[in-house]
Amino acid sequence: MWRKALIPALVLAAGSAQAEGLPGVTDGPGPNLVIEVADASGAPKGRIVLDLYPEKAPKHVERLTGLAKSGAYDGVVFHRVLEGFMAQTGDVAYGKHGADTARAGMGGSDLPDLAAEFNDVSFQRGTVGMARSQDPNSANSQFFIDLAPADFLDGQYTVVGQLVDGWDVLNAIKKGDPAANGAVVDPDYMLKVTVEE
Repeated sequence: MWRKALIPALVLAAGSAQAEGLPGVTDGPGPNLVIEVADASGAPKGRIVLDLYPEKAPKHVERLTGLAKSGAYDGVVFHRVLEGFMAQTGDVAYGKHGADTARAGMGGSDLPDLAAEFNDVSFQRGTVGMARSQDPNSANSQFFIDLAPADFLDGQYTVVGQLVDGWDVLNAIKKGDPAANGAVVDPDYMLKVTVEE
């Protein structure tokens, strides 16, 4: 199974949203993670902007921004995408586009795992959370973005941010097979990930 992906394979009905961001969601103080998305052929699909919450999960935000600034996230696939649930990416060990991604979702970075920073933010459409194994203190580099409300994850996964732009791009990311826990064949990927302070 996915070492860092023990999120239940529950499929929920996705609600409608505005073309760019989500209704009522504003960009906070950041930093922002800006993700340029490409399809399997390398054709650009657009960009996603995630407002990160250093006041809620400082160590996790530091990890995401550090990996982005080092270029570790560039070329990493969206290896698990479930319609009406979430899109998961960030496996810098096994998820590089163009390589054998059969083990994508089983790895992380060469940095140590992080202690959970559970907080009071609920998992809703566009919420960004850290993927982990059964051990609550095992998040490393993988993260997911909710495509629909998932408050059953509250208090079990660390919330690190919120999508503030690019809902249409996120929603268009190639979906995986629900029978295979969302595994994606020829997945879309993060062409370039940058940090805007």
